[in-house]
Amino acid sequence: MITEKKVYDGPGGPFEGYICYDDSHDDQRPLVLVSHAYGGQSEFDIEKAQLLAEMGYVGFAIDMYGQGRRAKSPDEASALMAQLLADRVLLSERINNSLKVGRQHLMVDASRVGAIGFCFGGKCVLDLARSGAPLAGVVSFHGILDAPEINYTDPISTKVLVCHGWNDPLATPLDVIEFSAEMSERQADWQLLAFGNVGHSFTNPAVDRRDEGYYYDENAHRRSWRVMEGFFAEVFA
Repeated sequence: MITEKKVYDGPGGPFEGYICYDDSHDDQRPLVLVSHAYGGQSEFDIEKAQLLAEMGYVGFAIDMYGQGRRAKSPDEASALMAQLLADRVLLSERINNSLKVGRQHLMVDASRVGAIGFCFGGKCVLDLARSGAPLAGVVSFHGILDAPEINYTDPISTKVLVCHGWNDPLATPLDVIEFSAEMSERQADWQLLAFGNVGHSFTNPAVDRRDEGYYYDENAHRRSWRVMEGFFAEVFA
């Protein structure tokens, strides 16, 4: 199994990501981007890329903030994220650029591409789908669902899966209704799996802020990953 650092250019770069793949054969295979949470790229994202590589894909843990820009506290994380929340055009440009870089890798079948994201990264991969990027499917784990103030009108051709904790304070039931209306209006092939009595960050064992609604849930984590596996098996078939 190979995990290689990838420094790449882009708007506001350079950026530093990690590409993971099984080197026991040289066949090209689907690419799946991994978009990080609000703190910036971390071992969590690299581990997810490695798991995707074990499934037979190329996992690419991308960087949305820039090389060396990683938060050391929640306040720093919020400040880094706020820069892109305030400029969703730049956010879209950066993740589309990461997609372009990943598709150029020698191990990648550029005709079969997907993306997953966690928290802020969920927002990023949903914006990737909204932008009309050429990819088969995206999966958002406890992502932020609000639509950008960009006048997209074309139908969304990317298949969309949202794995959502119903008690998530960052994506309320009203947000879910607005998101479903947006996806339906743009004729997306979308699905949403909601976990009862589950909050934000349910995939991350390191998070335990239950009083704020941010906490790990083993069942939701396991179930959502299994659903993702089936989703990609379908969209890459």
